[in-house]
Amino acid sequence: MNFLLKYSVAYIMDLIIGDPYWFPHPVRFIGKLITLLEKLLYRFSCKKITGGVLAILTIGITFLVSFYLAKLSPMLEIFFLYTTLATKSLADEGFRVCKVLVEGDMEKAKKELAYLVSRDTNNMDVTQIVRSILETISENTVDGVIAPMFFAFMGSFFNVEGISFALPFAMGYKAINTLDSMVGYKNDKYIDFGMVSAKIDDMANFIPARIAGGFIIPIGAFLLRMDYKSAWRIFFRDRLNHSSPNSGHSEAAFAGALGVQFGGRTSYFGKWYDKPTIGDKLRHFSIQDVEKGIKLLYMSSWIGLVIFVILLNLMGVMINGFTWWKYI
Repeated sequence: MNFLLKYSVAYIMDLIIGDPYWFPHPVRFIGKLITLLEKLLYRFSCKKITGGVLAILTIGITFLVSFYLAKLSPMLEIFFLYTTLATKSLADEGFRVCKVLVEGDMEKAKKELAYLVSRDTNNMDVTQIVRSILETISENTVDGVIAPMFFAFMGSFFNVEGISFALPFAMGYKAINTLDSMVGYKNDKYIDFGMVSAKIDDMANFIPARIAGGFIIPIGAFLLRMDYKSAWRIFFRDRLNHSSPNSGHSEAAFAGALGVQFGGRTSYFGKWYDKPTIGDKLRHFSIQDVEKGIKLLYMSSWIGLVIFVILLNLMGVMINGFTWWKYI
C-alpha cells in the first residue's frame, strides 16, 4: 500500500478518534520503558553518560519495535502512525477546560487545566487560564502534529526490505518527545541525567518548529481570515522570546494570528517567573479565543499534510523522475 494513502488514513483516524482515555496509547509504554531504564541507570555516578545511554536505548528500542510492527502488517503501520498524531486530543483538552469555564466553575477549570500544563493553576483567573490553554495548543502544534508528520514523511524515503521507515521515524520522535517531558528538566535531579534527552529534543524540533511558525500557521491564518500578516511579523520579531529554542516559533505565529500576547508573569512549582512576552497586547484574552486557536490548530494540521505531500512529490520527482502514479 502506498505511503500517502496509509498516512492519509492515519491522519483521518486521528481527526475522528483522537486519544480516548481508555486507550493504551503507545506513548504510555514508551514512558514505562523510560521509567524502567531510569531505575537501572540513575544509580551510576556519571549522570550525563548514563542519561545518554537512557536516550539511545529508548529511541533505539522504539525504532526497532516500530519497524517490526510495520513489517507485520500495513494495517498495524497505519494504526500506529495514527497514534503519533494528536490534533483531536489537543483540541479536546482545550475544549474541555473551555466548557467548564463557560459553565462558570472556576475551581474545576483550574483542576482540569492542571492536567494540561505544568504551571501552577490555583490562583489563575479566566484570562490566565485562556492564555495557558492557547500557549499549550500553540506549542504542541509542533510536538503533537507537525513534528511527527515531518519525521513520518522523512522516514518514507528510507526502507529496508521494502518496509518504510515512516513509522520508526515518527515513533522515534515520540520517544524523543517523551524523554524530554520525563527527564529533560533543569532541576537538581535531571540537570545532568536529562541533558542528552533535552538536547536531542531541541535538535529534533529545530526544523519542524520553524516550518510551523514560519509557513504552516501563517498560511492557516490566511485561510481562516485571521491576521496572517501579524502572524509572520510576530514570528520574525518574537520567536526567540522563549526559554526553549523551538517553542517560541509556533507561539509567536499563533499570538500574531490571534492578536494576543503570550508570556508574562507565570508561577511554576510555587515560584513566580517573568517570562518574555510574545505578541502585541491588542486586547484581553476571551473564552472565544480558545475556539479560534483550535480552528487554527486543525487548519495547521491540514496545511502541514498538504505541504509535506507536495514536498514528497517534488523530492520524488528530483530523485526518480516524474512518477505520479506512485502517489495515488
